[in-house]
Amino acid sequence: MALPVRQQLTYWGIASAALIVVLWFLGQVILPFIVGGAIAYFLDPVADRLEKLGLSRILSTVVIFVFGTLIVVLAGLVVVPLLIQQATDLIGAAPTLFEQLRTWLTERFPQVMDETSPLRSSLASIGQTIEARGGELLQRVLSSAAGVVNVLVFLVVVPVVAFYLLMDWDRMIARIDELLPRDHAPVVRRLAGEIDRTLASFVRGQGTVCLILGTFYAVALMIVGLQFGLVVGLLAGLLTFIPYVGALVGGLLSVGLALFQFWGDWWLIVAVAAIFQVGQMVEGNILTPKLVGSSVGLHPVWLIFALSAFGTLFGFVGMLVAVPVAAAIGVLVRFAIEQYKEGRLYRGLEAAPHIDADPDS
Repeated sequence: MALPVRQQLTYWGIASAALIVVLWFLGQVILPFIVGGAIAYFLDPVADRLEKLGLSRILSTVVIFVFGTLIVVLAGLVVVPLLIQQATDLIGAAPTLFEQLRTWLTERFPQVMDETSPLRSSLASIGQTIEARGGELLQRVLSSAAGVVNVLVFLVVVPVVAFYLLMDWDRMIARIDELLPRDHAPVVRRLAGEIDRTLASFVRGQGTVCLILGTFYAVALMIVGLQFGLVVGLLAGLLTFIPYVGALVGGLLSVGLALFQFWGDWWLIVAVAAIFQVGQMVEGNILTPKLVGSSVGLHPVWLIFALSAFGTLFGFVGMLVAVPVAAAIGVLVRFAIEQYKEGRLYRGLEAAPHIDADPDS
């Protein structure tokens, strides 16, 4: 006999409260384990595919991590230093860019950019603020990221955790399934399957789309010769998970930088704009339909709210768990609505068995 609903809610509420307490007090400590688990979850389909090709689970995991290590080392030696350098240069060049923009507006629209114009004062203030605070902000971001956990420990623990979780992923899932309450196991499995499909579509699918587009934008802009192409391209790719925002922000920023750098070489400016047009066409017609699918189940507004709320409450760790928690809440809310629509409260007398008014008929 199943437990009463009130008692079930009590148990699940205690479990949720315990999870929140763990995140609150142990967020710094469990960060490497969350990151390692996320990596294992992301790479599990690759390991399954290698197993189907005839490799054992251990060998599949080793092959994945050998290639992963090579990619990380290459990125650490080439991409990351260049990215930091370009970000620093962009912040340092921001006052000059704003001054050039103010000069251009003054020449084209003198009546708007006179000495007493609020727009002129605002542009000057923005440039001075970025010059004064930009480098400090970048340094603070880098130092805070290093202060979350000892970098050396983080770089050692995360790969180890990810390796063992990926190797034992299927057995771990089977073990968790054995511990499910027998009365509720079918429902829990169904909800867990829906959460997994949502996460697979978003985390694996959308993450792959962001990686592909970010690489394409960065490489294409650098080939064109845009000065800060790597930073802008990766930023545009990172924001791709919000529909249209990545292309809009990256496109406007790239075209704006191209206007200052390539003024007079109009074909280069058109080439920069065309890069984002091509990226949008490839994303909408090929990448998103193939990798993400038509129904992800995570509305962009809900996702942004979850990232903001969990980031505020639990810091960086909260932002890492925001997407899976948002996906789980979305699935549970849809399940609750489904149960509500099947219940007496929603259907009213329609849900009651029909009683014939004339028993003799």
